[in-house]
Amino acid sequence: MSLKAGIVGLPNVGKSTLFNCLSNAKAQSANFPFCTIEPNVGVITVPDERINKLAEIVEPNKIQPTTIDIVDIAGLVKGASKGEGLGNKFLGNIRETDAIIHVLRCFDDDNITHVDTTIDPVRDKEIIDYELQLKDLEGIESRISKVEKKAKSNKDKDAIREYNVLVKLKEHIEQGKSARSLEFSKEEMEVVRLFQLLTMKPVLYACNVDEASVISGNAYVDAVKEATKDEESEILIISAKAESEIAELDDAQEREMFLEDLGLKQSGVTVLIQKTYSLLNLETYFTAGKVEVRAWTYKKGTKAPQAAGIIHTDFEKGFIRAEVIKYKDYVELGSEAAVKEAGKMAVEGKEYIVQDGDIMHFRFNV
Repeated sequence: MSLKAGIVGLPNVGKSTLFNCLSNAKAQSANFPFCTIEPNVGVITVPDERINKLAEIVEPNKIQPTTIDIVDIAGLVKGASKGEGLGNKFLGNIRETDAIIHVLRCFDDDNITHVDTTIDPVRDKEIIDYELQLKDLEGIESRISKVEKKAKSNKDKDAIREYNVLVKLKEHIEQGKSARSLEFSKEEMEVVRLFQLLTMKPVLYACNVDEASVISGNAYVDAVKEATKDEESEILIISAKAESEIAELDDAQEREMFLEDLGLKQSGVTVLIQKTYSLLNLETYFTAGKVEVRAWTYKKGTKAPQAAGIIHTDFEKGFIRAEVIKYKDYVELGSEAAVKEAGKMAVEGKEYIVQDGDIMHFRFNV
């Protein structure tokens, strides 16, 4: 499933450092703007204790966790929507992603220069919001000029519907608001999806703090929370510096001790990956056998035949039924045979909506 999340932010806020912690595709990290020019793409394993538990029970030859793609995108500056700096490249790269991890600098360090000299994460957020909004507005106005005449003739229903949605979007964005904060009917949403708006993408704000602020945040984080309180977005407090130090430790016990010293139960990177997975509206089902225990990524709300098609298109074409075991039952009873004996294996048809954690076996005939 080729869904991608893009790490964005102003230059020198910690994007590439964070990306290096996430991925084995190491991005250059240096103390100067535009260090990242071409987007770095990392294939990130999604931490999930369930697959480890299933592997303990099944003892397979191979374990295959699920992954997501994370893209480290060049830093943006004021005027990006007009092509300033690496603006056009930056905005084009964002358009190709499905969700945004917006890194905000929430720490003081005189040794790391800020493109605007002072530290103000709310201002930084607004700079990027403004540039994305301007780019969306440019596209909306261009499209309005093409459909307005048709719509006002009252003869083309599709043109009327599109025009009304465009006007609604234009008025909203002109107020300095992103498209994702606007409510749409199901019919309107069908039109909105066609525009590929930058400000419709879901956002996770990653507040990059110093080690002392990892648990409770700081005044900068509080300001971000206040600025985003009316948005449907999550905030994650994370220290890219601390995470980079953790990533360098090979010994699991040493990593655990480091986390304990910080007062954390799990690394910020683990939480970030899990939140990104959720941000992309993704869930996981499993297949479990002696050859392999594997996690499969699907979009929330997917029905059984389409979930089967993720494994192979023939599975969807010839779908007959799905045999489904709930993760909790599998772990409690200890084997597929025990689940069957207890009558807890369900047989589901084409309308079954797959649930996160399902262990599935598909019957098909091509």
